[in-house]
Amino acid sequence: MIIEQRIKDFENLGFGMFVHFGLYSVHGKGEWAYNINITPKDYEKLFYTFNPDKDWAKNLVSAAKGAGCKYITITTRHHDGFSLYDTCGLNEYDAPHSSAGRDLIREFVDECNMQGIVPFFYHTLLDWHEKSYKENFPEYLKYLRASVEILCKNYGKIGGLWFDGMWDKKEENWEEDELYSLIRKYQPDAMIINNTGLSARGELGHIELDSVTFERGRPHPINLEDSPKYIASEMCQIFGNYWGYAKRDFNFKSLKEIIEDFCVCRRYGANYLLNIGPMGNGQLRPLDKAMLGALGEWVDIYSEALYTPRPSKIEIEGKEKSFLLEGEGCYYLFAYDIGVSANINVELSKGNPDCKNSFKFDKQIKSVKWLDNGEDVLFSRDGDEVTVVTTPQLYGEHLVVKIAKIEI
Repeated sequence: MIIEQRIKDFENLGFGMFVHFGLYSVHGKGEWAYNINITPKDYEKLFYTFNPDKDWAKNLVSAAKGAGCKYITITTRHHDGFSLYDTCGLNEYDAPHSSAGRDLIREFVDECNMQGIVPFFYHTLLDWHEKSYKENFPEYLKYLRASVEILCKNYGKIGGLWFDGMWDKKEENWEEDELYSLIRKYQPDAMIINNTGLSARGELGHIELDSVTFERGRPHPINLEDSPKYIASEMCQIFGNYWGYAKRDFNFKSLKEIIEDFCVCRRYGANYLLNIGPMGNGQLRPLDKAMLGALGEWVDIYSEALYTPRPSKIEIEGKEKSFLLEGEGCYYLFAYDIGVSANINVELSKGNPDCKNSFKFDKQIKSVKWLDNGEDVLFSRDGDEVTVVTTPQLYGEHLVVKIAKIEI
């Protein structure tokens, strides 16, 4: 099965930042606020107070780069219908007509290009603000395509478009052929992704789609037997409970869970799209910044293994978590459940004192070394049976998942 170049390039990006940003960021109660906890009349007053700091894009892209992200997917328009970009006369419900008085997507794209990050555009398919969505759906689809055309024409080369909301009107004809052919006309190398939602994770869709999605759920291998082309996959996840900024959201995941999510994505060749919701001024919540910073330290240690290596068919015997990825002239062992060593009578960490990972391997091994410190890793061989012994981590550190490089 032939893999198109844009899909190869996307998979090599590996790790991206998802950004939910809009009027709801000022309200501070999540991205669905318009539909849940504020009246439409009061919500639209936010239009006159929304004015992100001048350095919002610079700080956002810097935070993404520091975390190890290679691309950013930003909400150019979310379900509330407000656009961060200049809609060029389609309506005045956009950033240039708000208190911001400027095209925020232009600022975002310019900063991405400056810092070497690939910009992707999220665009809603459903729209709570646009009357034609409820009253004249064929007219709405023309409005939708005109909106997407602006994004395809006015901001230079982009990495892709990420759609969401078709699940709101499952029985309607969304005229996908027209929408996707429009994108191919202006952005032939762009990924086209259409989120299938929580209830349809990993499901294939229209032939022009380039990736399946796993929303808030760890990926699994997808069945491509009935697909005429190779399809990528991507998991989108959030630190807390909401995609958009929510001031009183303290339901944050642990850094351990985020790291393990990332690793599972790489195990199955899926990209990891990790969301943050900037505050109304465009800056990141301190907790978001801290999480991204700590994650970036871990990614920096193991970056060699996290982007271009691909899934291996070699299975670790008797292990549900540990796995191998195949690189160029090498393999990478992702080892879990490694304890911490100390000469004191206290249990410091759950995990086997000597965790053994065994697998069938018919290639000659030159060396096995930890990526974090370059030290040799013990291994033995009995015919094609290889056993790597991952001894406890040193006191004073815990890397959640340790990665060893197997040179062949």
